[in-house]
Amino acid sequence: MRAETLTSAASRISASAARFFKEKKMSIQVEHLTKIFGEQKAVNQVSFSIENGVVGFLGPNGAGKSTTMKMLSTYISPSAGKALVCGYDVARQSMEVRRNVGYLPESNPLYYDMYVREYLEFAAGVHQLGSRKKSRIDEMIVQTGLQKEIKKKIGALSKGYKQRVGLAQAMIHDPRVLILDEPTSGLDPNQIMDIRDLIINLGKDKTVLLSTHIMQEVQAMCSRVIIINNGTIVADDAIGNIQSAEKPATGLLVEFDRPVDETALRALKQVRQLKQVEQRWLLETTQPEALRKELMTWSLQNDIAIVSLQNSSQSLEEAFRDLTRGK
Repeated sequence: MRAETLTSAASRISASAARFFKEKKMSIQVEHLTKIFGEQKAVNQVSFSIENGVVGFLGPNGAGKSTTMKMLSTYISPSAGKALVCGYDVARQSMEVRRNVGYLPESNPLYYDMYVREYLEFAAGVHQLGSRKKSRIDEMIVQTGLQKEIKKKIGALSKGYKQRVGLAQAMIHDPRVLILDEPTSGLDPNQIMDIRDLIINLGKDKTVLLSTHIMQEVQAMCSRVIIINNGTIVADDAIGNIQSAEKPATGLLVEFDRPVDETALRALKQVRQLKQVEQRWLLETTQPEALRKELMTWSLQNDIAIVSLQNSSQSLEEAFRDLTRGK
């Protein structure tokens, strides 16, 4: 009787949690999530929440990205902490989570002896799509650009097209949440543009958690990034905030019509630091507008023309390096 009461209470709590997160449009909620392998703590007390859109999940190799994604997709169980996906607990309601999640792992495991359409039919059958099966397969083939490859065996495809097949299976059941681990790996520049546009469009009405080492992809697709290092979250903010947080001084990137002596530039009052970047000079300052005026006056006095003058903020790649090196 006591066991039945506890089960009933747990069901009521789960249903209540699911309703709460649906009302709040909270697709992913992670609280103190931890994973331990032997003596190694791969993920340590990680907490974050995602409502919607495309969110970049970054970190160096071995930081805990893939482990976190595997826990969110129920491939492995947490050692401690809690994670809800669309209001369902990954540890206790794994089947409900799988109905709401599309997952593309970094390794992209596929059945190489299957033909492309045959594999997608298999994936659709796993998700029990019923009457929607054919229409979803056709839609995924078009969305991922597999039209010319459907009669080939997966093992005969290039790495880029294998990646497209993996994306198609992740999306075939029209999940609310997509977890993509290195989705553009192995694609050529044209294919990357196609998949990038697809992910951006998916992010309009779905939640996409995206892991990649290509910072240009993050800047093109994501408005927010979460950075993990040594199993812990070291940054979680809008890209612009992360870029500016680590670098209070603003840079001006200036190019002159002829070589300029470094000593002369160091003498400018508003310059804090400087370095030469090919034909241009990067001048760091805390007063960018004052430095602009000072540069204009200096260039006129020395009969030196300014070819270009623009703001230069810290790149996402620089911020990433600083945050993951403990600076």
